Amino acid sequence: MPYHLRFGEADPLRIRFAVSPLWETHSAVRVLARPRQQGYHLPWLRRIEGAARELDLGPLQLLMPLRGHSPDFLYPPPIRAVASFEEEIAAVRETDPALARDDFARALAETPGAAGTPEGRRMLADPAGAVGWLADLLEDAWEALIAPDWPRLRALLEADVAYHSRRLAEGGLERLLGELHPSFDWAAESATLRVAYSGDHDRPLDGQGLVLLPSVFTWPDVVSGFDPPWQPTVAYPARGIGGLWTEPAGRTSEALGRLLGPVRADVLCALTEPMGTTALAHLLGRAPSTVSAHLAVLRDAGLLASRRYGHQVLYERTPLGIAVSQPGTD
Repeated sequence: MPYHLRFGEADPLRIRFAVSPLWETHSAVRVLARPRQQGYHLPWLRRIEGAARELDLGPLQLLMPLRGHSPDFLYPPPIRAVASFEEEIAAVRETDPALARDDFARALAETPGAAGTPEGRRMLADPAGAVGWLADLLEDAWEALIAPDWPRLRALLEADVAYHSRRLAEGGLERLLGELHPSFDWAAESATLRVAYSGDHDRPLDGQGLVLLPSVFTWPDVVSGFDPPWQPTVAYPARGIGGLWTEPAGRTSEALGRLLGPVRADVLCALTEPMGTTALAHLLGRAPSTVSAHLAVLRDAGLLASRRYGHQVLYERTPLGIAVSQPGTD
């Protein structure tokens, strides 16, 4: 049965994209328990295998039923376009214990016997303490599983936002929602977004708008929901996941390296999607100051364009930069 998100007159004006390190942390923990979701992430899984064994993920995974409700407060809709993990986990720690207990009870009821486990009984008996306990576990998971790769993940997520923002500007809301994921079905006559999802749910947006959340570890699913008071949110698989863990070596032609210099050529060729200086430096294994200097030269030469997104500047190739960096120029 589909999930219905019903737009009112003001809601199309209040659609926003966001990137959430907390959501990626939560979703990565889920991937570790879901072999079906692991196909694109095998290099990452091999690398974090040892660190994952040191984590106590059981209590978090107990609240991740195969179908049904998971506690919204553990990964609420992002408070702004690109919030830090520290900001997001601080909001989790401030959760009202009464709201947390209700979320615990609903999630545990989705898995037979979960409420009777020692962890389940602890959550229900002391929701305030459980909030802090689970926040600590999420923080451990962030540091071990996500933080080392966050520049790379953030670059891919922001590239997805930049791409779909352009599509929205070019084709409007109907085109955007029609392209985000095959499970999306936009019904213009009723201004309703139908999302193929487990269960049957109907949610008027009531002027809150909608958060669109690209995700690396959500693949291949779309996750929707978030009951009041949370803003309606849909998490969808970001573009480019197939090449996420591929190293950039070998993309620069010899002739381009002779023309621009090898490092500058690497910078130009690595920008297959819009990216910030820090993420690009991480991808190339170079100092941010070095990458920044080369970005400035390439922009001044007309090979790159830059624009501000949130608190950072994203760089992307111009048509000339695309033509210069195409393979087969030797």
